[in-house]
Amino acid sequence: MALADVPRANVLGVGISAIDLEEAAGLFQRALDDGTRGYVCVTGVHGVMEARKDPALRRILNSSLLSTPDGMPMVWIGRLQGFSGMRRVFGPDLMRRVCEISAPEGITHFLYGGKPGAAEQLKAVLTEQFPGLQIVGTYTPPFRSLNASEEQELAEIVTRLKPDVFWVSLSTPKQEQFMARYSNILETQLMVGVGAAFDYLIGSIRDAPGWVKAAGLQWLHRLMQEPRRLSNRYLVNNPRFLWEITLQMAGLRTYPLEKI
Repeated sequence: MALADVPRANVLGVGISAIDLEEAAGLFQRALDDGTRGYVCVTGVHGVMEARKDPALRRILNSSLLSTPDGMPMVWIGRLQGFSGMRRVFGPDLMRRVCEISAPEGITHFLYGGKPGAAEQLKAVLTEQFPGLQIVGTYTPPFRSLNASEEQELAEIVTRLKPDVFWVSLSTPKQEQFMARYSNILETQLMVGVGAAFDYLIGSIRDAPGWVKAAGLQWLHRLMQEPRRLSNRYLVNNPRFLWEITLQMAGLRTYPLEKI
C-alpha cells in the first residue's frame, strides 16, 4: 500500500491513519525506498482537540503522509467506522520499531528536540540497543521558535548530514507546525513528530503498564507524573472530546477533512 492510499478514520475532522505498528513501519520502509518526502504525525486526543481550536493545525495533520493513532480513543473510533484492523501506534513504539528495522539498512537518523541532554542520551540508548543504527546528529532547540541565526545553523547542519529520518520531539502543536514549515526546507526525507518519545525512551517519563494502555488510561498514568503541567490538557480536553465525538458518532454534527 502506498502512503497516499492509506485510509483514514475521521475523528472530529482529523484524519487518523487506519494502521497498526507493523503497517506503519512497513510504510516507513517503503517511503524511504521510494524517496518520498514529507512528515508523519503521531496523534491522540490532545492533538485532535488542539486541531479543533486551530483550523491551520487541522489542515497540517490532514496533509501529513501519516497521522498515526496515538491513543486507544483513536483506535476505538476507527473501529466503529469500519477499520477493524486499526491498532494503537504510540510514538515511542514507532520510533523504536523504525530504528530497529533501519539499523541493518544504513538509514541515517537525526534527533531534534527534547530537554537539554536528552537527544544525546537517547542517541546512546538507541545505538546500544540497535547495533549498526546510524544517528548522525542531534539538536536541542530553545523553548521558543528558532531565530534567524539558529534557523541558519540548523539548516547548515542538516544540509551537511542529510539524514533520512528527522525525529522531532516537541509538544503538540509546536512539532506539527515545525514539520509543516521545515519539511520542504531542510535536507531530510521524512520528518516524524513523536511528542515525549525522547523522555519515554531514556526513562525520564515512566511508561504505563500494558493493561493501562489497553484500557485507554495512559493519560491518567501520565497525569499522575506531571499533574501541574498536564491537568488542563487532560481534565479539560478529555470531557470536551467525549462530548464532541458523541455528537459526531450520533450523526448530529459533521466534521470535514480539510487539507492545506
